[in-house]
Amino acid sequence: MPRPGARLLLPRQLHPFAWWVWALGLATAASRTTNILLLALIGAAAGYVVAARRTRAPWAAAYGVFLKLAVAVVVLRLVLQSLLVGYGGTTVLLDLPAIPLPSWMSGVRLGGPVTAEAAYSALCDGVRLGVMLLCFGAANALASPARLLRALPRALHELGVAVTVSLSAAPQLVAAVGRVRRARRLRALPVRGLRGTLSIAAPVLEEALDRALATAAALDARGYGRRDAVPAGRRAAVHTLLLGGLASVVVGVYGLLDSSTTVPAGPLGAVTTGHAGPVLLAIGLLGCVAGTRLGGASVRRTRYRPDPWALPEWVTAASGALAALCFLLTSPAAALAPDPWSLQPPGLPLLAAAGVLCALLPAHLTPPPPGDHDRTPVSAGPGRPTDQPRKHP
Repeated sequence: MPRPGARLLLPRQLHPFAWWVWALGLATAASRTTNILLLALIGAAAGYVVAARRTRAPWAAAYGVFLKLAVAVVVLRLVLQSLLVGYGGTTVLLDLPAIPLPSWMSGVRLGGPVTAEAAYSALCDGVRLGVMLLCFGAANALASPARLLRALPRALHELGVAVTVSLSAAPQLVAAVGRVRRARRLRALPVRGLRGTLSIAAPVLEEALDRALATAAALDARGYGRRDAVPAGRRAAVHTLLLGGLASVVVGVYGLLDSSTTVPAGPLGAVTTGHAGPVLLAIGLLGCVAGTRLGGASVRRTRYRPDPWALPEWVTAASGALAALCFLLTSPAAALAPDPWSLQPPGLPLLAAAGVLCALLPAHLTPPPPGDHDRTPVSAGPGRPTDQPRKHP
């Protein structure tokens, strides 16, 4: 008899929104610090969760692409710091030939001495941006793009369907080109050069038009684009909530990324964006959610086998939110952003480290992806275990 709660850990894919909330929480935590130790822990946590819960789908290889992109960002940041940005510090690592520049380019240099302080500062900034890219790469590797588009709110249903059809058209076009090329080879017809390309284009275009007409007929048969009558007041309220919410989100994200800027606040005095950023971000998210819910009330849509949102999804989303919250509550600020020009080893704030540990929960408290649960270790001899598929009677 199965134990209570065992059904929650049956192999299945999590809701794509849960992975994106988790990744956004990690990215928010990475954006709040330049501590190289914390950034390394965040990157390691994202990679560990991806390795534990990644499927064998084609989009699961996106993490490797983002990893290469993150390494390229760090290297490019170091190169630009060494060649162009004004130098500082006293520990000279390399003395490059300096090229004189005109006076109107003051503050920028080309060549000259490269100091350890400047290189370490550039390394911290580059690693922060690279780890943020890794967080978004983890979300791309764990969440199915098609399921993410299908799970969009009803107000964005038409956009999701259009993007899904557009994404599915590219592989179908490649497959059509392959079929036509094989058919022409069997008939000893040319497939290369200008003549071969033009002869392939006509049947591929004809097949694409037939597929487009069939898709349009299927959408029309399913009532795609049908809407109820929307009053003018509700339409204005939806536009106001969405535009105001998006503007508030943009300002709030800027406040989270740059907490040192001071903005006037009228009779209340000056307020730093670091304090107003989380508040504006929360207000903007609430406005966007209210706008999409109000706008989706006029859309009629049914779902076949909707993605469930159960306890594993709540655990995944909460772990990312807790990681971001721990970084937001960490004090003093010097623990998250140590002075890189001092070349002192950074400390490890316990609260922020606990937030990174919370981000590891989806690797163990969520169901495994389908396709991996039927692989059990089978012994190939005394002391020689192997990993082979389990044979079912």
